Amino acid sequence: MRYDDLIQPDNGQAAIPVHLVDKVGFDGWLSTQSDAVRGAVRAQKFEASANDIAILPGEKPGDWAAVAGVADAAKLSVWNLAKAADALPEGIYRLIDADAGEAMLGWMLGQYRYQEYLSEPKVTGARVLLVKEPGRIQSTALQATATALVRDLVNRPAADCGPNALESEAKRIAKAHKAEVTVTSGEALESGYPLIHAVGKAAMREHTPRLIEIEWGDPRHARVAIVGKGITFDSGGLDIKPASGMRIMKKDMGGAAHALALAELIMASHLPVRLHLLIAAAENSISGNAFRPGDVIRSRQGITVEIDNTDAEGRLVLADALTKAVEDGAGLIVDFATLTGAARVALGPDLPAMFTNDDGVADALLHASKSANDPLWRMPLWGPYSDMLDSDIADTSNSGGAFAGAVTAALFMQKFVPDEVPWVHLDTFAWRPTSKPGRPKGGEALGLRAVFRYLTETYPAR
Repeated sequence: MRYDDLIQPDNGQAAIPVHLVDKVGFDGWLSTQSDAVRGAVRAQKFEASANDIAILPGEKPGDWAAVAGVADAAKLSVWNLAKAADALPEGIYRLIDADAGEAMLGWMLGQYRYQEYLSEPKVTGARVLLVKEPGRIQSTALQATATALVRDLVNRPAADCGPNALESEAKRIAKAHKAEVTVTSGEALESGYPLIHAVGKAAMREHTPRLIEIEWGDPRHARVAIVGKGITFDSGGLDIKPASGMRIMKKDMGGAAHALALAELIMASHLPVRLHLLIAAAENSISGNAFRPGDVIRSRQGITVEIDNTDAEGRLVLADALTKAVEDGAGLIVDFATLTGAARVALGPDLPAMFTNDDGVADALLHASKSANDPLWRMPLWGPYSDMLDSDIADTSNSGGAFAGAVTAALFMQKFVPDEVPWVHLDTFAWRPTSKPGRPKGGEALGLRAVFRYLTETYPAR
């Protein structure tokens, strides 16, 4: 789907009117309508609640209009039009006495469908919205496309979305934007990226692990590294997950999906940065050569890691990728990872846990997340908990035990980033357990638009 086709400039062309009404203004609006309209509103039990939709008769035979309930008709937010875009018939629409603004994104994503594996996909025509501010169409469509990419990749079954598929996606993006791709894979990882190798070696033959890198942009610009956890399926390894915990572990590459989508957004928007994308891709599987609890592995940085839990594998692959980003001179590092259940217990499915070593970056990101209506919640890098990662025989353990799991995971990763390098870690769910307008159940981009808004404000296009 081309999302920029779903919003078009309003040049006075024929269109179906859409009234936007909130609870406060409902009675006043209704009093100005004809008897036929009031009858239709009553018959459809429309009361101007958010996401209510009703079809209204027109003055001439065959004419009709729609009315949509919104929280605040005077100030539309991102998702206010998502239900209308999903529920209305195919056609061209125009808002009455309003313009879409931020709600353009919801109109686009309200028409998202994931139907790759349906024998008979549901075919629906486009619902096109006319707007008076066409200058925002392209940037909004890019964000809708990026969100859809995250959803598509996360929704795809692991059998069809292994490390090779992430590499193919990276190469597609790089080719489109004339970027450079480097892939280190298989046994070549053992000496260069030993933690990625250790996690992925049990699936070496079928789903070869790899570090995928893209470089793009003017080398004179600020160097920004985007890092993604690409565990394409997580069995838990020898510390195997129960069936219930494994059911949606195809989504454990959600961090990589976010990183790929953000990289494409940056390139398509021509942000003046030197982009370095790093995807640590592996399947955490079980075989005779799987890494074991109690093993000690020397990381790329030289820190030795005792494996306390093979199901704490995401932080391992990220550690080697973070090290490479630092080696190559990153001035800012942002990583995305579906890292811990502890973050979900603390914050639920909608709020990515944000950890950072820079208060200024934290404040700017939180401001950007509010502006983008893509919430983040800052969590503490609480230094006193570092002793939970102590090991008797190695420099560190990879797991902090029963308490503060999201915090200790972030503290582990912080060991691989110097204090002077601004670093942001987003522990995101990448999944929506229930549907909301414009946001179907399944793979989801959480934190993507917030980080992109922050980057556009920090490195504005010239």
